[in-house]
Amino acid sequence: MKVATAEQMRACDEITISEWGVPGLVLMENAGKGTVAAMDRFLGPLPGKKVVILVGPGNNGGDGLVIARLLVKLGAFAQVVMLVAHERLQGDAATNLNAALQLNIPMYNCLVEQDLEHVERLIGESDLVVDAIFGTGLTRPVVGRFAAAIACINNHSAAVVAVDIPSGLNSDTGLPLGGCVRADLTCTYGLLKVGQLVASGKEYVGRLELVDIGIPAQAAAQVGVELEYLDGDRVKSWLPERPLAAHKGTFGHLLVIAGSIGKSGAAMLCAQGALRAGTGLVSLAAPQDLARIFESALIEAMSIVLPCSRHCFVVEDYEAIMAALSGKKAVVMGPGLGGEESTAGLVEKIYQDIELPMVVDADGLNLLVGKTLVLEKAPAPRVLTPHPGEMARLCGLTTSEVQQNRLKIAGDFAKRNRVYLVLKGAGTVVAAPDGRLAINSTGNPGMAAGGMGDVLTGLIGGLLAQGVDPWQAACLGVYVHGLAADLLAKDNGLSFGYLAGEVAAALPRAFRQLQVDG
Repeated sequence: MKVATAEQMRACDEITISEWGVPGLVLMENAGKGTVAAMDRFLGPLPGKKVVILVGPGNNGGDGLVIARLLVKLGAFAQVVMLVAHERLQGDAATNLNAALQLNIPMYNCLVEQDLEHVERLIGESDLVVDAIFGTGLTRPVVGRFAAAIACINNHSAAVVAVDIPSGLNSDTGLPLGGCVRADLTCTYGLLKVGQLVASGKEYVGRLELVDIGIPAQAAAQVGVELEYLDGDRVKSWLPERPLAAHKGTFGHLLVIAGSIGKSGAAMLCAQGALRAGTGLVSLAAPQDLARIFESALIEAMSIVLPCSRHCFVVEDYEAIMAALSGKKAVVMGPGLGGEESTAGLVEKIYQDIELPMVVDADGLNLLVGKTLVLEKAPAPRVLTPHPGEMARLCGLTTSEVQQNRLKIAGDFAKRNRVYLVLKGAGTVVAAPDGRLAINSTGNPGMAAGGMGDVLTGLIGGLLAQGVDPWQAACLGVYVHGLAADLLAKDNGLSFGYLAGEVAAALPRAFRQLQVDG
């Protein structure tokens, strides 16, 4: 699915009206119909329910007035609260205001904060609240009676339906502009919006339902909407083929450069992720003190004992690692490497010299901080998988700054350093050096636990070893990784308490579900 910025969505609306001949009134009517249908599906039968619709300026308010009219026709008891004077509504919104007035829908004006006492009573007596105050064009902080009305909505227990986007949420960043409605259901129109999928936006949106209002796909293409929201239908076609006559060599051989004393688990979780991805062979380059641990705890992988490295990797084993590349199709480097100076020297040389696709994560990333020239010299595709803290170190920013602008920071870094970037977190962002961007749709809060990133690194590396294109490997990897965690959360009835190793073990289930359901 495509995801639009506020400006792109505005342009899509204009093109649909001016070039495709779809009147704005029709778009608004379709938005109202789709919202009422979603309310009925997810919040129960609407006849007889008490519903308060809060109407603000612009077309968002017009959508709310359509919803009020349709609710009355269904037998719901709808009441409208006008947060702007009637004459402030223009065009299609004004037309729908007149239609609501002709139906004698109860309508209350709230033009100053002192009027909110009655509004609060209405909300307190209602089953549902429809937030049609502000839409995607909002860029300034919410103040005055609008902020007070939003607080009123949030202070009551009635289910809340947001029209297009929760009022007060920045459509492009997902950050609240002062007060912000916390919705149970958001019905968004035409295309998904960036702010609904990233940062704190998910906390305000609730269940997100996409409503088709009649905007043709060609309009989005004409505007240049390219950001993707990764879903099963999109990534399913990227699954590597599994021929019946295949053997283990068919599915690639991955070299894992990971681990140090105290961090051997990171290397093993990484290898598990690769093996569960269907990789034919996985070999772990092993410092001497870790070789026995690897060989006893992970019997499905092979180990390559390094002659000079004892408790951690050292640069003196560069030639041994280069020799170990024979027959390999991809490399993973980073999980649990530690921060020794000699390890840093090895990481730099490997990054610049190995002519195979490579995933770099964790300590591998930390050891490359400030090494801009190294990042630019990769002779083959590189997939970097930082969490927000690692991304902040790579960019010289704070973690908060990264989180406030995840898409732009990830996209700029990928293009500048000619890498594929996976910025982990809620709504993981995938960026390509050619400017492609995607947001992942799977995953849950239980993934905020140690070792999850190591499994993902191995999973992406395993897909690379099987010959999957780097962009597709990164997107498919984050989707299946999150899906495996979602399956565990569903099994447990809790979105926490499962372990990274269990996510690795659930990867085949996730692949299976993707094959069957998309």
